[in-house]
Amino acid sequence: MKQVAIAVDGPAGAGKSSISKVVAKELGLVYIDTGAMYRAAALYAIKHSIPITEPALIPHLDEIEIELKNQGEVQQVLLNGEDVTGKIREPEVSMGASTIATIPAVRLKLVDLQRDMAKKCSVIMDGRDIGTYVLPDADVKIYLTASIEERAKRRFLEMQEKGMECDMETLREDIRKRDEQDSGRAFAPLRRAEDAIFLDSTDMTFDEVVATMIGYIQKIR
Repeated sequence: MKQVAIAVDGPAGAGKSSISKVVAKELGLVYIDTGAMYRAAALYAIKHSIPITEPALIPHLDEIEIELKNQGEVQQVLLNGEDVTGKIREPEVSMGASTIATIPAVRLKLVDLQRDMAKKCSVIMDGRDIGTYVLPDADVKIYLTASIEERAKRRFLEMQEKGMECDMETLREDIRKRDEQDSGRAFAPLRRAEDAIFLDSTDMTFDEVVATMIGYIQKIR
C-alpha cells in the first residue's frame, strides 16, 4: 500500500487521540499524538517554574527533548528521557499546553519534528492545526468534534476510571476556555481545513466513529 498521511483535527476532548490510536492499529499506521508533545513542553515549564511566555521559554527550548515511543498498546511520552505519559494528563498541564501552543517558537520546534515523522512512514496525526498547517497536503483530513457537554462527560468518565478527582462543571469550563484559546490564537489556530471531512461524534459510539474514519481512509488506499 502507498504511504499516506492522515490529519485529524478538532477541539479538546473530542476523542481524537483514543480514536486515532485504534484506527492506527487497525490500518497499520503510526500514530502521532501532537497534543502530548505540547503537554510535555508545558510540563517542562511547570516543573522548572518557567513562565509560559515566549521571552521566558525561548532560552530553554534547546533543553526540551520530547520522544514518542510505542510500548505495546501504549504510546509512551518521554520528556528528556523520563516517562511522563501519566503526568501530562493532569488539568494544570492541559491548560498549560493550550497556552504554550500559542507561542510561535514552541510550535515551530515541534512542527519540524512532526513533519519529519510524517516523511518516514504512513501516519495518522491528531491535533489542532494538522490539516491546516502541519500537514496541509495530508491524504485525508478529518475534523472530529462533539458538543461541549458530551466532551466534558467523556473526560469526567475517563478521569473517574483512572481514580482522579474531578468535577463536571470545572471540566466543562476548562473545555470551554481551551476552545476559546485554541480557536483565538494568532498563530495556526484551531479551525477546520476547507477540504476536511466534518465528523460530529456527539451521538455516535466510539466504535461507530472508528468505523467511519476507517471507511474514509480505505477509500484512498
